[in-house]
Formats: sequence, C-alpha cells, structure tokens
Amino acid sequence: MRLPLILFPALLVLAACQPVKKETVPSLTYPASKKVSQVDTYHDQQIADPYRWLEDIDSADTAAWVKAQNDVTTAYLARIPGRERIAARLTEIWNFNRWSAPSREGKQWFWSKNDGLQNQAVLYAGDKPDSDGRVLLDPNSLSTDGTVALKDTAFSADGKYMAYGLSSGGSDWEEWRVLDVASGKPTEDVLKWVKFSAVDWSRDGKGFWYSRYDEPQGENVLKAKNEYQKLYFHKRGTPQSEDVLVYERKDQPDWSFGADATDDGRYLVVSVSRGTEQKNLVLYRDLKAKGKAAEFKELIGQWKAEYDFVGNVGSKFYFRTDDAAPRGRLIAIDVAKPAEKNWKTIVEQSDDSLLKANMAGGQLVLNYLHDASSRLRRFDMNGKAKGDIALPGLGTVPSIQSRAGDKLLHYTFTSYTTPTAVYSYDIGKNKGALLHAPTTAFDANQYETRQVFYTSKDGTRVPMFITGKKELNLDGNNPTILYGYGGFKISQVPGFKPSIATWLDQGGVFAVANLRGGGEYGREWHEAGTKLNKQNVFDDFIAAAEYLVQEKYTSPQRLAIQGGSNGGLLVAAVELQRPDLFAAAVPAVGVLDMLRFREFTIGKAWESDYGSVLDVQEFAALRAYSPLHNVKSGVAYPATLITTGDHDDRVFPAHSFKFAAAMQAANPKGKPQLIRIDVRAGHGAGKPTGKQIAEAADVYAFILNAFGMAQ
Repeated sequence: MRLPLILFPALLVLAACQPVKKETVPSLTYPASKKVSQVDTYHDQQIADPYRWLEDIDSADTAAWVKAQNDVTTAYLARIPGRERIAARLTEIWNFNRWSAPSREGKQWFWSKNDGLQNQAVLYAGDKPDSDGRVLLDPNSLSTDGTVALKDTAFSADGKYMAYGLSSGGSDWEEWRVLDVASGKPTEDVLKWVKFSAVDWSRDGKGFWYSRYDEPQGENVLKAKNEYQKLYFHKRGTPQSEDVLVYERKDQPDWSFGADATDDGRYLVVSVSRGTEQKNLVLYRDLKAKGKAAEFKELIGQWKAEYDFVGNVGSKFYFRTDDAAPRGRLIAIDVAKPAEKNWKTIVEQSDDSLLKANMAGGQLVLNYLHDASSRLRRFDMNGKAKGDIALPGLGTVPSIQSRAGDKLLHYTFTSYTTPTAVYSYDIGKNKGALLHAPTTAFDANQYETRQVFYTSKDGTRVPMFITGKKELNLDGNNPTILYGYGGFKISQVPGFKPSIATWLDQGGVFAVANLRGGGEYGREWHEAGTKLNKQNVFDDFIAAAEYLVQEKYTSPQRLAIQGGSNGGLLVAAVELQRPDLFAAAVPAVGVLDMLRFREFTIGKAWESDYGSVLDVQEFAALRAYSPLHNVKSGVAYPATLITTGDHDDRVFPAHSFKFAAAMQAANPKGKPQLIRIDVRAGHGAGKPTGKQIAEAADVYAFILNAFGMAQ
C-alpha cells in the first residue's frame, strides 16, 4: 500500500562493436549558458547558483537553451558511425511478445500484452488465463506518438467495471476514468489531479477510493510542489465535484494516503505515508458500523516501521513488517484486541529479506530476496512452513497475482538473460506450469550471470551481478557497463531488458552492484546508505568499479557507469569523485542539485533518504557530494551524456539543465559533456517503445565513441 513517491530506477544500457583506434567525431562548441548573480545563504555559508534561470522552464531563454543543446547533441550523435546499425539490432531484439501475469476479477481474467514493438502494452480480457482474450483497452489508440500511457487499473469485485489511470507525455499526473468491461466503452467518469494514488473499489461496485492533490494554482504543473494529499470516495456515474472527502490532515502537508478495502468488504484499511520514509501509520474503518463506531480508528500510531497490509481473516489483519525485524516478518493483529501485547508473529524473520506476502488458496506465499535473487516460500495461515515454489534459477519474481480464496496463483520470473515468463501454480496440488515463455532474437544460451562479492572502502561485503559470455576472456579489454542505484530501499535484482541483451549480444559485460541504500538486506542495509551515510553508496560503487578493473573484466578505458533518477545522482557524484576510473558516464533523470531538490514537485519527500538543508549536519553532507556544487574547472571528466525529459515532474529537469551547463563550462575543450532532452517524455515509466529504442541507440553510440570503439 506504500505509495510510489520513490524515484524510478530505470535501466538504460549500451552496445559495443569491434574497436577502432580513435574517436571519429570532431570537437564540440557548446551553446552559451549565461550566468546570473544568484547567491543563497545556508547556515552562514554563501552558495552561488549562477544557472538558477534554467529553473524557469516556461521562459523563452530556457526554451532557446534547450533547443540549442538538443541541436548540438543530435548533430554530435548523428555523426558517430554505427548508430543506425545499433538501432536496427535493438529493434530486432526488442520485437518479441511479452505478457503480464493474469489476475481474476469476478468471472473474468485480465492481463496485458505487447506484441513486440507496440509503444504501449495492450490490456486484454478473457474467460481463461491462458486464452487469447479480447482487447479491452489499447493505449496506442489514444495518441499518435504513443506518449499516452496506461499507468494503473483497478477492477470492481464483480469484474464489471475498471477504473484506469492515464498519463500524458511522461507526467506523474494521471487522469482516471471508468470503463464498462462488457461493452469496452468508457463511462462519463473523469477524475483529475491524481498522483501517487492507490485505488480500490467498494465491494458493492458502487465506487472507489482514491487520493488526489488540489489543482496547482499560479505555477507550472510540472514544477509545483505536491502537498496536502486528500483521500476521496468517488461514486460511479457522478462528477468529481461530488466526490466525498474521506480523510485529510490539514496540519500535515507531507502526508499521503492509500486505501485498501478488505476482500470481505468489511473494513477499509488506510496506510499513511510521510514522504518516501520507509515507515507508515495504519488507520482502519469498519464499513458495516454506524455512528461513532464507523469513524477511523488508529491501529498503528507511531512512525517506527513499515506495515504493509496483506489481507484479513475476519478481524485478524495480516501485515508484512520490519518492526523488530530489520529483514521482515509476518504478523497478525486482531482489531478486536489491537494492543501490541496481543500481536502474533506468524512467520519469524529469516536471514533473507522479506519483500512481499500474498494470500492464496488458504495459504501464505512469501517473496524473499536471498542475496538479491528471489525465493518463494509457502506457509499455512498459522505460519507452518509448507515448502518452496521452485524457480528456474538465479532471477527475480517481479509480480504475484492471487486472491485469498483462489487455489490458482500466477507469477512472473525473469533474469538478465531470460525474458519475463508467466507461470501458474496450483496451491492445492502443489504443482506449477509454464503459461507464457517469450522467444527472442537473442541467444541466451551463450551467456551467464555470475554473482560475486567485493569489499567496499569500510570493509562492507557487497554483492554484484556480472553478466557476459560464458567463456569470457578476462584480459581487461571487455567493454563494460556498471549500473547502480543505491537508495530508497529499492533492490537491484536480475531482470531481462532488450537493451541489456543487445549489449551482451555485441560482446559487452553488464554489471549491477547491490549498493547500500537499497533493500537487498532489509532496513539496516537501506539506512547505511542514507542521510549522513550517503557517501557509503558512492564508496560501494567506486569499489565495484575497482573490482572489475582488478579482476580484469575491463579497464578504465572500457568502463562506463550508468544509473537513473537516484542512480543519476550516484553516477554524477562518482564521476566527479573518481574521474580517472571511467571512460564514460550517463546520469539519467538525476537528482543533481542537492541543495534545492526539496523545492520542486514531490522533492521534499526525499528528505527521508537524503536529509534536509535545514539541518546543519545534513546540509554539510549534501553540500559535500552535490554534483552541481562539486564540478571543478579544468578536470578531465569522463565523456558525459546527461539525459532527461521535458515532462519529468518527478525529478524536475532543471537538475539536469544546471548540471550540464556547469560541466560544459568547467572544461569546454575536454571530453564531450552533452545533454539529451527528450520531448514529451518524463521520468521513465510509460515511455513509448520507440522512444526507448531511440534513446538507447543514442546512448550506445556515445559510449562506444568514448571507448574508441564506434564503427
């Protein structure tokens, strides 16, 4: 029920060719970036911000700067040999059928499918989970360029109605509508100003709960702060103006709310979040009660841990929590006697990190991470172990679809070399079956993923996945990409991407470091990479690069680093701290101005991970690594391609604008410092297939040129 205020860790990867001796693209002349005399004072320190004017994304000056930068970048990339060949191979590998796990709603099954090169996946409905089904909603028909995306769906319990959220141009803002499933036609219901919202129907199908913000006033909606979220109930067939306000906190601008109706229709459970903090409160309401008994009651009233609602059996609520269990345990709280002394531990903490729990067929299915790869374990409702669900190998279970009363559940499995496959599993028979296994133009049998463990600066043991040819020659010459994220308790786990496959197909090595700040080992691993400990994340990433060089997977001349969002911060900070270690850096949609991130959209929510400039110690830590504030003149930085989207309202694009201007000014005769600003694109989620391929081809060409391998 935690709302998705976290940053999106998009994976972007590169391809490689046979080496040539030198770069083939001439030197650059960057567009002019004027400087202004803006100075801010933090704790008696004066900090210049000469590119503050680029925060005004509506101004003519900024628009002219964006166009000029894109013109220079486009011309540079177009002259690199091999780009079109790379794009063609990307397109070939990308062109395969891929499905989501089906879910049952009423008597029907629903799933999404992409035939290969469709910009957006299509939603299907059928009477069986393995049927061909019928098209229920095709987002590709909603725009000519594929930039209207289906972000989420919620079905009524009988499966007759579907609420669905659409976003345009990559924005986090969503417009929600309602579809009549039988006719496939939308109703007149339209809900606006929805962002970071859980949506769930009342079990009678009359309406649904959702969360929204007030319409931004007097400021660009892609920049305005998001505060004072409110929980509403929308009655189907009525205008949004008549929606009922269910819950708000006028004294808490940073709180957000996610509502979940129990399957039996008896209770409404509300998770209260505070920014991206990995802790939450829990309220509940008895939907059958009257008068004062129908008011919200506080079940979890202290900000001390995560409590993710799993489901209920009568008045007994099941939660996955890290309360008194940093790697997670499963507990039950009877709301008839909710005092903490009455809580029951159903499944104790183990050595592995518990990510999620599902109910299915009268059992509990728990999804664990064991050294950053998935394990599925079954228990009865009292916590007695029933055995594991066997998985194909070293990989990830991204999703599980099940209902508490169903004996059949569906899950997906993927790895760095295996496209996402869909499996069904009969709980009663303890038997699984493969439902969909995509085939691609990529020969996975030639490659393998190995897991290694290396030592970081302070002695911490850190895991890393390295994928490449089975007979990889460790001679220090392999073109290698090191990817990382390291924040917000987001775990970096194996997963197939056509772009990764393209890189491997061309002889490259792809490495992913499981840095502190993520969730691979639970709460303690996460907190070891936050606030005053954030430098640990950068040290872990640098140590990963040093390991790859030391073990002769690659060399600094053949090593690129890449990451998106919080990972964009990681890449930018690390290339500034160790410019000698990398040939290229690609910070995507990054948080790069650590003194002003709280001023835009949902940025203030990230203070739980980064800290606040209002605190003197946290300010000092932020200032010490903030990419924008640590660019030094005359340093030979790696070739850098900064990427962002003009509609990114998660990480405001001015972060990337200002960093690009600073990098270009620091060493105008040095290695390329370019910015690629995608039009009608946002933070990454819902990006059309065509835009993903075009961006990957540009990034590949840039990296190859930095390696001296473009041809």
